[in-house]
Amino acid sequence: MPDAGLLHAGGEAGGVLSERDALDAVAGAGERDAVSVARRWLDQYGTVGVATVIKTSGSFPVPVGGQLVIGPGDRFEGSVSGGCVEAAVITEAAGVLAGQPKVLAYGVSDETAWHVGLPCGGKIEVLVERLTGADDARYLDAVLAARASRSLLVVETNLESGSRVLHGDAGAFETGVAANLSAGECQLDDAPGARRFLNALAPPVRVILVGAGHIAQVLSDLATRLGFQVTVVDPRTAFSTAERFAGVPLNHDWPERALPALGLDSRTAVVTLAHEARLDDETLMLALRSPCFYVGALGSRRTHEKRVARLSAAGLTDAEIARIDGPVGLRIGAKGPGEIAVSILGALIKARHGA
Repeated sequence: MPDAGLLHAGGEAGGVLSERDALDAVAGAGERDAVSVARRWLDQYGTVGVATVIKTSGSFPVPVGGQLVIGPGDRFEGSVSGGCVEAAVITEAAGVLAGQPKVLAYGVSDETAWHVGLPCGGKIEVLVERLTGADDARYLDAVLAARASRSLLVVETNLESGSRVLHGDAGAFETGVAANLSAGECQLDDAPGARRFLNALAPPVRVILVGAGHIAQVLSDLATRLGFQVTVVDPRTAFSTAERFAGVPLNHDWPERALPALGLDSRTAVVTLAHEARLDDETLMLALRSPCFYVGALGSRRTHEKRVARLSAAGLTDAEIARIDGPVGLRIGAKGPGEIAVSILGALIKARHGA
């Protein structure tokens, strides 16, 4: 049991981020996120290019909706193919920056396939657009604001003209398409003469870590690098310090206050790492009765048995308790904080994709 002094909760402003902080944090690793970089470079250079994957077939490491931002000189950030066609797209973008949007297509039947890295199979289409001026700045701000509020934003782009319409929800589309968009699945409408791409910008997957120990330090860094929106919750201010979690939002409230304020939705994972029964149990009772897609709890099998008994006595059903991944993480024989963090991240990714 931690020393009582370490359980002292922080002050009034403990877990509160300013609006600017929230916008900076929503992309996880904001320094490397394509939209965040595009917005920053737009202010810095006046014009940027954005390449978006609109269609794939075969095996591709970047899904539809993946983006690459291109700046002046050799500057670029993000990815559309994991390295296969980036050089070709960047070269084409130079022309787009001075003209109209363009859809690029690459595939094994293309005689340039060997040059752009697709000789092993697969096809890809990429929309390259120029962003410049106040209207495009407002567009990027709207994307970042939707992320900050965890709201769906659908960007409808006419692939012929490049015109763009923003939808705050999927209500404007037919039922089947709307359902896919609401789930974060992008849609390509190939209707002749009216080809359009519907980019479903769903809220980022959020990972809430309760307990600011060494495993949380490593896991928060790894998850952020993968683009997850990470928050660490721990009222023990000796653990949850900015020095130990550089750039990661911290919340110093107790879980019963912090989690409802953050909101637990179907794009949220919760992992307890506190090694302290009150923090863990309070967290699990809220998370297990929410639509969170993943709930994990650190501890040995014996610790988990005791935890299950406490939760059962508190009124949780067997079905609710069975949702816990405990002991947390993939069974890979992990030893030490780094390997345990990797095993937890693997289990989280597996749950996210329903594997």
